[in-house]
Amino acid sequence: MAPPPSQSSGGQQPVVIIKRKKKSRHDAHHGGAWKVAYADFVTAMMAFFLLLWLLNVTTSEQRQGIADYFSPASVSRSTSGSGGVLGGLTITVPGAMISPGSPLNVAQPTPSRAGESDREPDQNSEELYDRAGMSARQIEERALREEMARREQKQFEEAEKTLRKAIEGVPELSQLADSLMIEQTPEGLRIQIVDQANYSMFPLGSAQMYTPTRQLLGLVAQAVGRLPNRLSISGHTDGTRFARGDVYGNWELSTDRANASRRALIAGGIDESRIETVVGRADREHLFQDDPQSPRNRRISIVLLRDAKPPPPRR
Repeated sequence: MAPPPSQSSGGQQPVVIIKRKKKSRHDAHHGGAWKVAYADFVTAMMAFFLLLWLLNVTTSEQRQGIADYFSPASVSRSTSGSGGVLGGLTITVPGAMISPGSPLNVAQPTPSRAGESDREPDQNSEELYDRAGMSARQIEERALREEMARREQKQFEEAEKTLRKAIEGVPELSQLADSLMIEQTPEGLRIQIVDQANYSMFPLGSAQMYTPTRQLLGLVAQAVGRLPNRLSISGHTDGTRFARGDVYGNWELSTDRANASRRALIAGGIDESRIETVVGRADREHLFQDDPQSPRNRRISIVLLRDAKPPPPRR
């Protein structure tokens, strides 16, 4: 057997194969993951603020209707108002548009009638949001007016109690207790001092008041002096005509007595800037219409005017 050929004898060289593996960079696949997480966070925040807005502009009945709509036990495909998201209610003044004949569905646009163009759902939603915002402001303004009216009513009641208690504490004025009339009117708190058959505030045909009348007006000034409301003063007479009515009559007398009462109130501590009107009514507004000659028709009327106008009645 012949020996194998040696390298020196010119035989074929063995082939050497080298394999090189390329290492991949794993960190390149994670460069954009934070963007996805941030987008999810922003979307969640938008949903959160939308939820807060809905909680602010809806009533408890409307929120219950929305909850019932998404409840699996009450999902409805009806297009009527009671089958909508709000259950026939609107995001407006409570009670508005609750009618089977005028349904409102926020989730789905209602079919348009002939001759009317279809509106996009987002347009309807924007109009609803505008109406809801306006209604919310109206509700807040009404609540503020109601609270101011209640506070003012309480102040009037306290002023009445203070005045009556002050009169009871002055023995000299006990005879005037029946001459004092206090009542609540739409215009304000009306305090009237009327004549009696055996007692008058002024001498007959004169605007110079007696001392007890001046003292009583001083107590009235103390009772209403701590309140900021404006005052209206009017004088009234009975139906008796003056013998010299051509130069001085009931109009002049009632006006002079009202003006004398104004001066007495200012002397009692009322700021002159609070006096709104001083007028004489003569015999045009009798307290007893059936008895024009009654002495109780002769009176001084002081009205503590309301600052807070009462809200309109609820529909």
